[in-house]
Amino acid sequence: MKARLNSDEYVAGLITGNRVILAKAITLAESKLPEDQELIEEVLEKILPYTGNSLRIGITGIPGVGKSTFIEVFGKYLIQNHHKKIAVLTVDPSSRLTQGSILGDKTRMEELSKNPLAFIRPSASGEALGGITHKTREAILLCEAAGFDLILIETVGIGQSETAVKNTADVFLLLMLAGAGDELQGIKKGIMEMADVLAITKADGDNSKRATEAQADYQHALHLLRPDESGWRPKVLTCSALSGTGIEEIWNTISDYIKLQHKTGLLQQKRQQQEIHWLHECFNNLIKTKLSDDKQLSILFQNSEYRVRNRELSAPHAARFILKEFIATLKAD
Repeated sequence: MKARLNSDEYVAGLITGNRVILAKAITLAESKLPEDQELIEEVLEKILPYTGNSLRIGITGIPGVGKSTFIEVFGKYLIQNHHKKIAVLTVDPSSRLTQGSILGDKTRMEELSKNPLAFIRPSASGEALGGITHKTREAILLCEAAGFDLILIETVGIGQSETAVKNTADVFLLLMLAGAGDELQGIKKGIMEMADVLAITKADGDNSKRATEAQADYQHALHLLRPDESGWRPKVLTCSALSGTGIEEIWNTISDYIKLQHKTGLLQQKRQQQEIHWLHECFNNLIKTKLSDDKQLSILFQNSEYRVRNRELSAPHAARFILKEFIATLKAD
């Protein structure tokens, strides 16, 4: 049996761009075993100097909008025309039985997955909300340490909670369809407000006219929203993965956005805020894990839920009591 890799071996493999080690490191990050979590924390600490140099692009849109097809064409364009190394982190809906990924984006990006300058990693969303997984941020850092220039984060695409991707990406690209009902009512306002660039897909053939009309409608609607701190107003573009039209314009628009964020200092500020958000998220997850793993606390929590549900106890009172017992347990440890 092959010996388990230590943190230094993981780090050495990552910074030399070893894809096998990268895949193993992401698997390690996704593991729930305490020893694996301790090891990946060591790895993350050691690779921090090698992270932060990539461009992180969050991509979302409703199912059927063609996210995977767009990403394959977009990724191939960036590799061929700009010589970029691309990492794609795709988040698929989870099977309730196995907790595994159902759709398997690697099979839907067949050409891109074979490109030596691309790395595709599908992950199951599990119980995480926000369109990403609990370990997406760890995967981003691991890919950055492995030398990827761009990291594309494809989200599940199941609703307004998709806006959580805003807390992981430098730029948020929202893909939309034309002619799929009342466009302006069909997209949640929260996502519209957070999108930095919008693109209407499948703008080809008989759908070209509808896409152009939808583009004008969306652009008009976005003018009603206030620009961000840098003065940026989201641009609405059209594209076709089938013909490749609009792909270059989308990249140029993303580049313009990033240049403006760099110039105003807002990109660094955004990343710092994201790190703090991640800290809070990690802390909350640790508390939840402690509550569920400790038998007495777990029973206490279940009893409190029962009493709150039956109006025997108020929620604030129950929460304060659980916190008191939680602190007592920590002191005892």
